[in-house]
Amino acid sequence: MSPAATEETTERVLVRAPWRTVTSREILVKITDRSFVLSTVLTTVMLIAAVALSAFLSARTSTYTVATAEEAVATVADTAAEAIEAGGDELELLAAGSAQEVRDAVGGGEADAGLVRTGEGYVLVGDDEIPGALQGAMTQAVRDAVLAENAAAAGSSLAELEAGSELAVQLLNEDSGQNVAAQVLGFVFAFLFYMAAIMFGMTIANSVLEEKQNRVVEILATAIPVRQLLYGKVLGNSILAFAQIALYAVVGLVAVNAAGLAQDIGWMVGASGWFIAFFAVGFLALAAVWAVLGSLASRAEDLQSNTGPIIVVIMAVLFVGLFATGPLLTAASFVPVMSSVAMPVRLLAGDVALWQPIVSLLLTGAAAYLMVRGGERIYQRAVMQGGTALSWRQALRLES
Repeated sequence: MSPAATEETTERVLVRAPWRTVTSREILVKITDRSFVLSTVLTTVMLIAAVALSAFLSARTSTYTVATAEEAVATVADTAAEAIEAGGDELELLAAGSAQEVRDAVGGGEADAGLVRTGEGYVLVGDDEIPGALQGAMTQAVRDAVLAENAAAAGSSLAELEAGSELAVQLLNEDSGQNVAAQVLGFVFAFLFYMAAIMFGMTIANSVLEEKQNRVVEILATAIPVRQLLYGKVLGNSILAFAQIALYAVVGLVAVNAAGLAQDIGWMVGASGWFIAFFAVGFLALAAVWAVLGSLASRAEDLQSNTGPIIVVIMAVLFVGLFATGPLLTAASFVPVMSSVAMPVRLLAGDVALWQPIVSLLLTGAAAYLMVRGGERIYQRAVMQGGTALSWRQALRLES
């Protein structure tokens, strides 16, 4: 293709979709900004380091306490000490007066597990989880003890020798382990949305204000429709925010899996995928508001004062993600923007019907569309006005 033809093609693209040029420029400026690149790399490294530290701490020597109520049962439990010590850990026995006291000791945190004997065999009692090493050692100890008892009773077959040697595992609070992980992941969702909304939002507002103060927007407006400037800025920064959050999500999940901190991360992947989708749509809605705030201001001091309401909204999203439960969390999961964190947090529990996140995402998408189109009306009027700060009502009264 000749240079003339290439230039003609480029001009045709600019005429048809000038927002693409603005979007590309916004992305290029940001990814060549040293502070942005360094902060992204630093956050990624810190995320990997946090996972590595958790893996290191979980691999440290542990002392397991096992509660028992009978001397014979304590003897069986004590035989597991050798297997526990072979793995670099230690085993301590806690004497209890009855099977119920054993369960109370486990539920109260005094013991990591309890070994009781019932008419059907041995039961290893745990609270929210039983460490794999402890469970394996106790299983083998019970098996050896039962085989010895059956052999002493002159069992004549392997089936008789192994009768009753299967160890039943009973967790008093089965879902607690996943619930703790869900709470941590919910905090991560809320914090990432808060940080991205503030950081990229201020970038959009400051960019609009700078172009307005330098009168660059007046030059650009002669070649590009003003609304296309808005679309490009909003879309460019939304893509960057989306890419950054996706990067953190992938790195975090891979690191957790590689470190062996989660045996089953399927539920995390599903919730994280929904969070990324909700984040993209929710941030798009906020980005339009940030751009409008930049166009209403005439100097940095104006911008600092008129961003108060949107920061309150973002703070509300953060607190809902951190502290809301029950009906309040359910209601918030259908409120546009707030649902960007509330619905993924609900999905971490795994008991949400599929139609709910779909409906919530559609509502957020509709709100984002309305906010972009409404923001477009104000942006076109306010961004060309200099000298004084404008209110939303004053901007709407201006001619476009």
